[in-house]
Amino acid sequence: MEFLSQSPNALGCASGSWKIWSLSDGHVDLPAESLRYPNNKIGRQTEPPQRDDLLVRLSVNCFLFDRSGIDRVLIDCGAGASWDPSMGHLEEAMAEAGIDTSSITIVALTHAHGDHINGLLTPDGRRAFNNLSKIVIGEDAVEGFLAEPKLAEFRPLLAPINGGDRLADHLLALAMPGHAPGHMGYLLSTGEDDILFCGDLIHVPAAQFARPELTWAYDDDESMARTTRIKLLQDAADAHTWLAGAHLGRPGLGRIIEEGQGYAFIPAA
Repeated sequence: MEFLSQSPNALGCASGSWKIWSLSDGHVDLPAESLRYPNNKIGRQTEPPQRDDLLVRLSVNCFLFDRSGIDRVLIDCGAGASWDPSMGHLEEAMAEAGIDTSSITIVALTHAHGDHINGLLTPDGRRAFNNLSKIVIGEDAVEGFLAEPKLAEFRPLLAPINGGDRLADHLLALAMPGHAPGHMGYLLSTGEDDILFCGDLIHVPAAQFARPELTWAYDDDESMARTTRIKLLQDAADAHTWLAGAHLGRPGLGRIIEEGQGYAFIPAA
């Protein structure tokens, strides 16, 4: 992976014939007590949260990859105006990176939670991507998307998929059950690197890499999410796969290595 550019809210990389961008939609502060041990005991941070001892700050990241302007896919699109004003800044991050929002024709969603789908509309209510033609989504996540009435205009664009489906010869959908219905990862193979866009596999990187058994109270099925996380982290470490996560600290992209009983995350750039 070659690093091309970096600004406060955007990181640009190259791998093979591909360009990959990490784009910040902002951040959200959530209760630290949402981190749980397997016995449902409240977890403690291995590093202090950024604001106070009751909150932990989660980055909200989106990713874009492109090959010669032909294959261009945006992974998730942020929160729009659906949550705290600290989110909904994808449009500004794209401007920093020199990316024209009208060039986005395909959005691939990891799941249907609001901080991943509501950025289809900008905070002031405009369509974020005027030339959007397809929204890839896990089949089991469709119901969650349909439950968001303000996104009704996008329903005809939904293209449901399942784990194991190929979106193209270079892009594989991987089921990542536990966090949300239809939670999907996307594995991009550039010929030089494998990059796994892993959605909400990890919420609190300061704790869950070292202790992947720790779960997050917002997971639909905490036991299943734990099993998924432990397996995929081991697979990524073994295969030297890059991880691109929605809530990993900026830039949200890096590699993991085994360390002690868990892992350490090595951020890109």
